[in-house]
Amino acid sequence: MAGDSDDRSRRNLRPLGRVFPYLARYRGMVGAALFFLTLAAAATLSLPLAVRRMVDNGFISGDSTFVAQYFAMLLVIAAVLALASAARYYYVISLGERVVSDLRRDVFAHVASLSPAFFDRTQSGEIVSRLAADATQIKSVVGATASVALRNVIMGIGAAGMMVFTSPKLSAYVLLAIPVVVLPLVGLGRNVQRRSRAAQDTLAHATAYASEQISSVRTMQAYTNERLVTGRFASAVEAAFQAARRSIFARSILTFIAIFAMFVSVVAVLWVGSRDVLSGAMSPGTLGQFLIYSVIAAGALAALSEVWGELAQAAGAAERLTELLAEEPAVKAPANPVALPQPPVGSIEFREVSFAYPGRPDRQTLDKVSFKVAPGETVAIVGPSGAGKSTIVSLVLRFYDPVSGSILVDGVDITQADPAQLRARMAIVPQDVAVFAASAADNIGFGRPGASRTEIEAAAKEALAHDFIAALPEGYDTTLGERGVTLSGGQRQRVAIARAILRDASILLLDEATSALDAESETLVQRALERLMEGRTTIVIAHRLATVLKADRILVMDGGRIVEQGTHQSLVAKGGVYAKLARLQFEAGGEAFRGAAE
Repeated sequence: MAGDSDDRSRRNLRPLGRVFPYLARYRGMVGAALFFLTLAAAATLSLPLAVRRMVDNGFISGDSTFVAQYFAMLLVIAAVLALASAARYYYVISLGERVVSDLRRDVFAHVASLSPAFFDRTQSGEIVSRLAADATQIKSVVGATASVALRNVIMGIGAAGMMVFTSPKLSAYVLLAIPVVVLPLVGLGRNVQRRSRAAQDTLAHATAYASEQISSVRTMQAYTNERLVTGRFASAVEAAFQAARRSIFARSILTFIAIFAMFVSVVAVLWVGSRDVLSGAMSPGTLGQFLIYSVIAAGALAALSEVWGELAQAAGAAERLTELLAEEPAVKAPANPVALPQPPVGSIEFREVSFAYPGRPDRQTLDKVSFKVAPGETVAIVGPSGAGKSTIVSLVLRFYDPVSGSILVDGVDITQADPAQLRARMAIVPQDVAVFAASAADNIGFGRPGASRTEIEAAAKEALAHDFIAALPEGYDTTLGERGVTLSGGQRQRVAIARAILRDASILLLDEATSALDAESETLVQRALERLMEGRTTIVIAHRLATVLKADRILVMDGGRIVEQGTHQSLVAKGGVYAKLARLQFEAGGEAFRGAAE
């Protein structure tokens, strides 16, 4: 049934209905655009009347004064038409820009609220493509195509009405030809929409691939895979071109059939009219008036055939954006969230928690895990790769909900709390630090938006980041480059620590914060971490003994379970999993545990 519903939605313009609420916000601009559009159409439709009057009352009678007056009237009509067209263009294009800006803002805001499970299965490049290319397609429709469509609808209806007024007999012949023209438009329009959607999907895949490779350009060049990557991208672009060409071909066929059918019907009707002029049943001016109106009506219908194809393309784009807006966060605040206690306590408790990632529901990552972290306590979690360590952090942050069991923060089940309020009590320093293409001050200030420069610099000093930031070309105003490529690993970590210090949260989560650093960087980062951990409840996902040794308690995980817990000394004496990991580390000369972070 779902597939049938999708097919039906792709065969009409219903997805464009999602744009109407955005248009409703700007009724004034819509009203002005419609007024000037109608005025321009009325000016155009008045021209054939002037032509008929000149032919029948001026040219035939030889009244040069009458002809001169009508030429002056034509200049007035031209001025009105020009003014109305310019005003229509201004309001329509401005409306398109305004609507697409609002749409992009809302789609991005919605995407930003989605749970990590959505991003586990969706490429970031695909999302960017929808925000950019698809939104631009909709802008084209709102800002130009819709205006053209309305103008031609008004012109077509107006011209058809004037055709009936001019000659009911000839108009009847035209009415008989309408089904011949309209039916092919509807059938082919559906085909155009399907092909347009396919073209947009293919282009989005190419964009997503390019985004992924550009973000990893150093790895690509280090492995000298430029030719491989560019070849694959070229193939993706070629596939997008072929899909677009099929869509263009379908639109071309649509346009050909529409225009040919319309003008054949016009020629046939005019042949009948010419017989009436020769027999004296109709004046030459009347036939000329009918001819102009029929050309206007045919041109309007021909333009609508092209517009239909553009609307079909935009419907495909709107459908793709609507799919993003229709995505529901897997993790959301309950209707009546339970308030977390104030001030924050800093306690964490896992009760028989089991979990499997949505993309791998058959593989259980945690199996009935239970533990408590008291306020102000530092608990380290260690274990081999795949043991479930980093999953603990994701669940505490409520990026996912457990399959069974419960997690309590400050005594409240986190599924009953507002995720935003929950996460406001936490600060994280991950292994892979997110450094943005912004200034050093903005990167640190990300921890607490609105913080003053003094507070930012104080946090940097505590994190031992002030000296290297001050040495940058523009100090705290220096742009750090996308993903912080201008910084070393240790510097990026200290920026993250400064960000966490500025957040001043009661719960601190350290996820492999020192595992990828050299000895000198580790020493600086470790000193900064010790300052950060003071007075805070801390969960440390660790491979480095420097952090583990100072933990109040160590939990050892293996196979999604807690298999051991205690202090460093007690666990070494026990001779279990932890002792084995410690022995391997000592044999490596004090290097970090070698199990990779999840």
